[in-house]
Amino acid sequence: MSRNQRIALVVAALVVAVVAFAVAQPGDGDGGGEERAAQTAPAETRTEPGGRTTPTGTQPRGRPQPEITRIRLRGGTVIGGPKRIRATTGDTVRIVVNADARDEIHLHGYDLYENAAPGRPARFVFRADIEGVFEVESHVAEDAGKDPLIGRLVVEPA
Repeated sequence: MSRNQRIALVVAALVVAVVAFAVAQPGDGDGGGEERAAQTAPAETRTEPGGRTTPTGTQPRGRPQPEITRIRLRGGTVIGGPKRIRATTGDTVRIVVNADARDEIHLHGYDLYENAAPGRPARFVFRADIEGVFEVESHVAEDAGKDPLIGRLVVEPA
């Protein structure tokens, strides 16, 4: 392979990575702008035989993206009761928690923390790579002696 072909291959791989990253940016659909990822991983590509590059770490075609789970807190209590969030290993999980007061939301097992405030929802976006059942809790409710459980994430094998 010539030097120019190698350079072209590297440039093509970078273009694919940038496009894959731009397409994969989640949005919550409520006009709140781009979601902040609780955990992020750099976009990567794999070179196939014959020099073709493909993005890695993406979900297979035809597999629908999980919907955004929305949780609303009023007075430290979950409207409609704690939510059950289901995912399969490898899925991208999206959780948006709106609260009428300042709160710290904790997703156990994944050890993710996000702050919520009126007009500033806590947003979790991450890859479900640990199987099991994980509680999502309000630390403000817990400190006030209320039931802190606002949801349960169930991650099942693929």
